[in-house]
Amino acid sequence: MAADSLFFGEKEQQRIVEAIQDAEKQTSGEIKVHIEKKCLSENVMDRAKEVFGLLNMHLTQDHNGVLFYLAYEDRKFAVLGDKGIFEKVPEDFWDSTKDLLRSHFSNNHFVEGLCLGINEAGIQLKKHFPYSSDDINELPDDISFGE
Repeated sequence: MAADSLFFGEKEQQRIVEAIQDAEKQTSGEIKVHIEKKCLSENVMDRAKEVFGLLNMHLTQDHNGVLFYLAYEDRKFAVLGDKGIFEKVPEDFWDSTKDLLRSHFSNNHFVEGLCLGINEAGIQLKKHFPYSSDDINELPDDISFGE
C-alpha cells in the first residue's frame, strides 16, 4: 500500500469511489482520482499529463477520460480531460469545477471537494457524453496513489 493511501481513511476513500461511480452513471466519460504527497514535476499540469498516461486513460474508446490529480503536501491540483472532451467543450469548461475544488481544498476539505468536483464533472460531461445502457466501465473506479 502506498504511503499516500493513508492520507484518506478507508471510509473517505469509499466516499470518493462512490462519487466516481455516481458521476459515471450520468456519462460515458471515465473519471479517475490520483493522489500523491508531492507533485513530481515543476508544473502540476505536466505531472497530471504524465499520470494520465501512466494510468492508460488515453486508451478509452471515446477519449473522454477525466483525471482529478491532487498533490496534497504541495497544495497543487489539476483537472485534466482527454482530447475527445476538448474537441467538444469550450476552453473554460473545467473552470467551475476547479473553482469548486479550490474553495474546498483551501479549507483542507479534500474529500468533500473531490466528491463535489467529481459530481460536477459528471453533470458537465453528461451534456456531451451521455450515459448509454451499453456503456462499459473502461477504467477502474478506485483511487490511484503515488509512491
